[in-house]
Amino acid sequence: MSTAPAERTTAPDVSVVVCVYTEDRWDDILAAVASVAAQSYPARETLLVVDHNPALLRRLAKVYGDDGLGAPGRVRVLANAGPRGLSAGRNTGVAASSGEVVAFLDDDAVAERDWLLHFARAYADPRVMAVGGRTQPVWASRARPAWFPEEMDWAVGCTYRGLPPGRVRVRNVLGGNASFRRSALAAVGGFASGIGRDGHRLPLGCEETELCIRLARAVPGAVLLIDDRAVIHHRVPAERERFGYLRTRAYAEGLSKALVAHSVGARDGLASERRYTTRVLPAGVARGLRDALLGRPGGAGRAAAILTGVAAAAAGYALGSVRARRGGGRFTVAATPVDGPSDAGEGGV
Repeated sequence: MSTAPAERTTAPDVSVVVCVYTEDRWDDILAAVASVAAQSYPARETLLVVDHNPALLRRLAKVYGDDGLGAPGRVRVLANAGPRGLSAGRNTGVAASSGEVVAFLDDDAVAERDWLLHFARAYADPRVMAVGGRTQPVWASRARPAWFPEEMDWAVGCTYRGLPPGRVRVRNVLGGNASFRRSALAAVGGFASGIGRDGHRLPLGCEETELCIRLARAVPGAVLLIDDRAVIHHRVPAERERFGYLRTRAYAEGLSKALVAHSVGARDGLASERRYTTRVLPAGVARGLRDALLGRPGGAGRAAAILTGVAAAAAGYALGSVRARRGGGRFTVAATPVDGPSDAGEGGV
């Protein structure tokens, strides 16, 4: 892996936003921030946005403090200035950031040394409005469960089998390992509230999908990329290695997809999903059944997991579509301003 220094005169400053919500991930949060500090292409700043957890806000502020406004690479601790949830937290971070590009890193992930370097280089093309990377799972059991299919790795926040390799153009990036031009986020009003993770029991998602579709419509000629050299390693806790979690996550994804399709239309909202469900998943079922016939461990389980995931997602989509038509699936854009930089939400400790 190359660690050659980048030309800062031709590549943008990058602010990194890490949204956090629970002290249960304390060690993970510290590791995420440390991985940003170790980048070969230094971040302009790291913004830790705390989602309505005053105790965690105070604890992080004691660790990082503020080493002076304008200090390169500083860590700033902010309170989510909007409603509870990941979307408003991200918008708070964007509003407080000062880099030309804003990158997002999950609070239970660590970035490889050249993560930001690959993001920054892609923005040499002025048409590029967003760049995502590759997210690899770090299983709590130290190895992938034999029954867990790679085609379903999106359920644990990771890059799944079926995405094209290399640096490729995509409809949407995956939010836990992604970057955007600040100007593009401001143009579309940021992430929508009322979709995605919001502290509720169901593990909802799709907030970045909805945003990317709006962005492509609002910015003519916008290019969105995934560069699989921009790698992060995402921890998968033991409770997410269970079959029941996969089923629940797939159901929640169906609910979320219904919201997106209702908002932007099924043509755009489900364009990538059609190829995934008609090509990638059937191939995964066939591989699982083949492995079962050959006596390889987990083959039948992988086939069953894919079929169960499809059924759960379809059920969630059906229910979500009914709710959306009845007006129970609304979400809003720009609930938290993203056209900073500002210090909204900072301090309070």
